[in-house]
Amino acid sequence: MNFIDLLGIPTAIIALLIAIIGHEIMHGWVAYKYGDTTAKQHGRLSINPLVHIDPIGSILVPLMTYFLPMLLGASSGFLFGWAKPVPVNMQTVIRNGGYNAAMQVSLAGIVYNLFLATLFSVILTSMHEPQAQESLTYVFTLMLIIALVKINVVLAVLNLLPIPGFDGAHFISYVALKFRVFKVAEFFAKAEPYGMIVIIIILMTPLKMPLLIWPVSTLLNLLLS
Repeated sequence: MNFIDLLGIPTAIIALLIAIIGHEIMHGWVAYKYGDTTAKQHGRLSINPLVHIDPIGSILVPLMTYFLPMLLGASSGFLFGWAKPVPVNMQTVIRNGGYNAAMQVSLAGIVYNLFLATLFSVILTSMHEPQAQESLTYVFTLMLIIALVKINVVLAVLNLLPIPGFDGAHFISYVALKFRVFKVAEFFAKAEPYGMIVIIIILMTPLKMPLLIWPVSTLLNLLLS
């Protein structure tokens, strides 16, 4: 592992925390705008990372997804993880804003991730390739910005997929409820406990190419070109 690889570890961790913590805060913030104070009462609208970190999703899983490919002789993997879900009372949200409000809460984290990816891709256009005499601070900043673009794109694409328990499935459920297609919402509600199994199947099989790798690559090429 060379110096750049070592430097990539803290930049990736910082970028992941910014992406997943902000993602969760946005769910709670939009819900708060529709009168749901649950997240605020639990202190989950805070930017303090300690109240959002999940030992498994924020530490163990990211370490495994990053280092396991390296241990198997491949290049470093991409970081994947999650923060503690922000508590939201959807009944309050729906009562105050209808199913459209519930859809907004569902998509809030994805919008945040896409906004960050776009913002830092624009910032990246003003930066240059590091030279031999470049300061460590500049190299670190450049790597952090690139990591922020990549990780936010991965999280946005992954959450857009209609995987039970993830934002895409929640959005489809509330669309179905709005148009009274109850069986669709019932299906996702019953399948929610199996969402992580679906994620593992996608990541460990060729399904990851059309569902994850290709859309991520396409969006990154658009943002980083």
